[in-house]
Amino acid sequence: MKNTVAIVLAAGKGTRMKSETPKVLHKILGKPIISYVLDALKCAGITDIVTVAGHGSHLLKEVVKGSKVVVQKELLGSGDAVKTARKALAGYSGDVLVICGDTPLIRSATIRSIIETHKSSGASLTILTAKLKNPTGYGRILRDDSGAVLKIVEEENASIYEEAVNEVNVGTYCFKAKDLFEALGEVKPDGKKKEFFLTDTIAILRKDAKPIEAVEVYDAGEMIGINSRRDLAEAAQTMKARILDEIMAGGVTIEDPASTTIYEGVTIGPGSVIRPNTFIESDVEIGRGCRIGPFTRIRPHVRIADNVEVGNFVELVRTKVGSGTKVKHHTYLGDTTVGRHVNIGAGTITANYDGKVKSKTVIEDKAFIGVGAILIAPVRVGKLAVVGAGCVVPKNHDVPKGATVVGVPARLFKKGRVRR
Repeated sequence: MKNTVAIVLAAGKGTRMKSETPKVLHKILGKPIISYVLDALKCAGITDIVTVAGHGSHLLKEVVKGSKVVVQKELLGSGDAVKTARKALAGYSGDVLVICGDTPLIRSATIRSIIETHKSSGASLTILTAKLKNPTGYGRILRDDSGAVLKIVEEENASIYEEAVNEVNVGTYCFKAKDLFEALGEVKPDGKKKEFFLTDTIAILRKDAKPIEAVEVYDAGEMIGINSRRDLAEAAQTMKARILDEIMAGGVTIEDPASTTIYEGVTIGPGSVIRPNTFIESDVEIGRGCRIGPFTRIRPHVRIADNVEVGNFVELVRTKVGSGTKVKHHTYLGDTTVGRHVNIGAGTITANYDGKVKSKTVIEDKAFIGVGAILIAPVRVGKLAVVGAGCVVPKNHDVPKGATVVGVPARLFKKGRVRR
C-alpha cells in the first residue's frame, strides 16, 4: 500500500491478564497476538510499520523485527502513544493507519478497505466502526442528521440516549499525517490520569472543517480486543475455526473440527484425512492422501510426503517422513529422517537427546522397525534393514543395508542365529 505508514499501539501492560508478560505477547495458537496484526498489515501491503512499546519493550523488540520500535516512557493514553511514534516519522507527509496491537482477528481485507476509502474520499480522517448487538464497553459513534460523524463519546461520558447507539469505535483509524499531528498538538489531557486521547482529534478536525469518513467492518468479531484470558481463549477458537475452514476448503477432510487444533502456517495436501484429537503446530507440511490421527501430535519442522499414515498417540518433531510410510501407534520420532515405504512398529522411539545434544536418526527406504524398538541417535538404519521387536540400537552402531538386528543391545542376525 503506497504512501501509507502504520502505527501499532502496543504499550499497554494488560493488567487483567495478571501476567508480567506484555499483553500483546501472549500467544494464540503458538503465535504472539501482535504478530497476527503485523502479518495482516503486511498482507495488506503495508511494510513501513512503527510499533509503540511500553511495558516489557525489550521483549517486544525481539518479536516485532522488521518494525521500527519506539518506547512510550509513560502510559499517558493513545494520543500520547501516537505522538511518541512521530519521532520515527520525521518529514513524512502521507497517510497514517493507527491500529491496536491487541486485535489479532483483523483481516488484511478490512485494513485495505479503510485505507482505500480514506484515499478515494480525500478525508482527513477515516474511522473503522462496527455495529454490535451489545455495545457495552465501547465508545459510541455519534452522527448528525446527514450521517456525518460528529464525535466519539466514551461510554462513561455517554447520556442514556447515546448509550443506545450500537455503532462503536473499534480503535482503528486512517489519518492524513499532517492533520493528525496538528490536531494532536491541540489535544488536552483528560481525566484524573491526565491522559491524551486520540479520539479527541475528531472534534478538533471537525472544528477545522476537515472531512471525516467512517467504514463499517463487515464482521464485527474481527475487532475484538484481547484484555483478559477469556478473550484470549475466545480469539483462539475463532482463529482455529478460520484455519480449519481454509484447510477443508483445500480438499482435506477434518473428521472432528471441535477436537482438532491446527496452527497457522500448516499446509496439507488434498485427499488427506485428519482424524479426531489431532494437534498440529506451525511449520508443518503434509502431502496428499495422508491419514493423520487420531490422538496425534505433530510439532514444528515436520515434513510428511504423500500417502503416509501417522496413527494414534504418535508424536513427531523436526522429522521428515517419506511417501508410503506407516507410523501407526504409540511412537516418538524426533530429529529423524524416514525414507519411503518404511514400517515403524508400535512403540518405536528415536532417542534423540542425551542431555546435552540432540542428534539425528536416519531410517532408509523400505526398512522395517519392529514393535518397541529404540534407536539411540546418532544412528542410521540401512535400506531394507530389519530391526527386531524390542531391539535397542546403540548410538553410532549403524544397521547395514538389508541386515537384520535383534536383542539388547542390537546384534546381527543371520541364517537362524544371532551373530555376535
